[in-house]
Amino acid sequence: MLQGVQGELLAQQVGIAALQASEARFRTMSDVSPLGVFLSDHDGACIYSNAAYQKISGLSLEETLGTNWSSAIHPEDRQRVLEEWHQAIHGNMPFNTEMRFLRSDGSEVWTRLNSAAMVDGSTSHGYVQTVEDISDRKLAESVLMNAEDALFEAKERAQVTLDSIGDAVLTSDLQGNVTYLNREAERMTGWPRAEAIGRPLVEVFKIVDGTNHEPVINPAQQAITENRTIDLAMNSLLIRRDGGECAIEDSMAPIHNRHGAVTGAVIVFHDASASRAMTQQMAHLAQHDFLTGLPNRVLLTERLSQAIGLARRHRKQLALFFLDLDYFKHINDSLGHQIGDQLLRSVADRLVDSVRATDTVCRQGGDEFVILLAEIEQPQDAAHIAQKLIGAFALPHKIEGHELHITLSIGVSVYPDDGDDVDAVMKNADVAMYHAKMYGRNNYQFFRADMNASAGQRLVVEGGLKRALTQGEFHLFYQPQFNLASGAITGAEALIRWEDPEHGAIAPDQFITVAEECGLIVPIGRWVLREACRQNRAWQDAGLATVPVAINVSALEFRHPEFLEGVDQALAESGLASDLLQIELTESVLMHDTESSLAVLEGLKTRKILVSIDDFGTGYSSLSYLKRFAVDTLKIDKSFVSDITDVPVMTDDNTIVSAVICLGKNLRQRVVAEGVETDEQLAFLKTQSCDEAQGFHLSYPLTADSFASLLERGAPASTFG
Repeated sequence: MLQGVQGELLAQQVGIAALQASEARFRTMSDVSPLGVFLSDHDGACIYSNAAYQKISGLSLEETLGTNWSSAIHPEDRQRVLEEWHQAIHGNMPFNTEMRFLRSDGSEVWTRLNSAAMVDGSTSHGYVQTVEDISDRKLAESVLMNAEDALFEAKERAQVTLDSIGDAVLTSDLQGNVTYLNREAERMTGWPRAEAIGRPLVEVFKIVDGTNHEPVINPAQQAITENRTIDLAMNSLLIRRDGGECAIEDSMAPIHNRHGAVTGAVIVFHDASASRAMTQQMAHLAQHDFLTGLPNRVLLTERLSQAIGLARRHRKQLALFFLDLDYFKHINDSLGHQIGDQLLRSVADRLVDSVRATDTVCRQGGDEFVILLAEIEQPQDAAHIAQKLIGAFALPHKIEGHELHITLSIGVSVYPDDGDDVDAVMKNADVAMYHAKMYGRNNYQFFRADMNASAGQRLVVEGGLKRALTQGEFHLFYQPQFNLASGAITGAEALIRWEDPEHGAIAPDQFITVAEECGLIVPIGRWVLREACRQNRAWQDAGLATVPVAINVSALEFRHPEFLEGVDQALAESGLASDLLQIELTESVLMHDTESSLAVLEGLKTRKILVSIDDFGTGYSSLSYLKRFAVDTLKIDKSFVSDITDVPVMTDDNTIVSAVICLGKNLRQRVVAEGVETDEQLAFLKTQSCDEAQGFHLSYPLTADSFASLLERGAPASTFG
């Protein structure tokens, strides 16, 4: 019995020793394993962890014992991992997952976890878990993923950029096959990307010479061979897949790999149809008049120079016509610029139809035209064409229901008799044209040497004007204005006169235009303003009747930035009340820049200065603008008054005068008729209840003293009886 007990004890001791040896071997193997080992009981509480686990978790053996394995799961992974764990347990399946360990110091470790039940027969004794540190792998995966994302984003960004730009982009490899097209390249070539890639470049990007449609050697291969950027030849056309053509501009450049070796070529091109059309249009506009389409001064000068060169070599003659439309301004001002522009186009067509195809008709500007007869046998040939031109304008131009009659004043110069270079021929034709106007218009004049003397006379006038301002050679005359009902003097219009000490009296129509052209009209106008104000105040101081004096103001004066300042100065110097000064303006002056005109007119009205529209009916006559302008008086132009008749049937001029009078009354404006020269005109104006009138029939322009005498005695009773 004792021996049996001793034997059992010995066996137990041997078993315990074996178990202890087995556990020692397990611990030794476990501690040297790179995998973390975590043994837990059936409830998940730790009963053992090896050194690798302790390193991964950052916990000592003592700190792990009794803790649940799930306590180390990162909070963001906890729900997912526990759901996976329970699914594996309930399904009696192995459990593995990747998760982050949250270490005691707050750092994170990516791990791969494997778990299995420790089963002895049908009895489970808990779980064994192996934990592998996969942080390095995760870091490598993250780096790789970031690189892939960056590469994808770069490719996507490049693709979006290439598909968004206006230029077409196409690439090829070394063998000349297409490797890429962007969306614009697909549109322009007509080849979808999927079908184009791999095809020969010359098939997808087919180009020909725009002049002769001969094939153009594709410069992409040259860019590859020479390893440099190549520009496509000008005037190249792209032949689309459907056979359509498109003007293009492009360049080719080689593509290099990271080692610098050429791997293909990139072609960047765009539709140049619009830009080429614009270039051609701009070139045309630079040499042609925008309104009529005729050659302009630039192209005329070029052709005249060429024609003179040919005439000189072949000892031939040529002629140059300068043409001006007579009274065009009257039509333009009375009917408006739209009608005027259509008339200019009609004139251009008629001029072209009247000369040879080899001749050049040019619009010089405004209502001036020039015709170059590139070759004539004798001056009489030019005379024949000039007569033909004048005859061609005998018929009216029909513009929007108007029959417009226009005549020509033509000046003719002949090479080489009237000049041997471009400037001389053009200058002398211009001089001859002015003489045609002097001789009554609607005629032609050949240049003569003595005509230059007249041009010199203009220079004399210009020089004399400068002297006249400083030497006091200008004087004012005053044309009285009368009330047609009572005969009372209601005002006067100041008219300038020039008394040249050498040439005597010079009429305004001989120097006003010159004054405007040479820039003297503003200082002359300032003198008129000051003198009129001074004289009117002098009449008042002499005890004479108080009447306003009107002065005519040109466009250059009215637009001058110091115009209102000059008015203020004249009134201040003279002491004249502002309501005794009247400013007369033409409709064209007011309509040139309506907003600016309104500002100046408001300045005049603020000062209580009277404003009248001179020559009413010959300009724009726009009722909408007339309503906006602060105007006191309408003056009926003498061209309408002069044709008033006393026949029973109303003529056009009678009707116009009657309409203007009615318009003025409805707008509560005074109406003054200009140029009254007959009893019939005066009688008609009275029957139409016209307010006032002026003209030779009532009184000629008077000196200041004579006008003072008229103020004393009043109008002759017989005139208004």
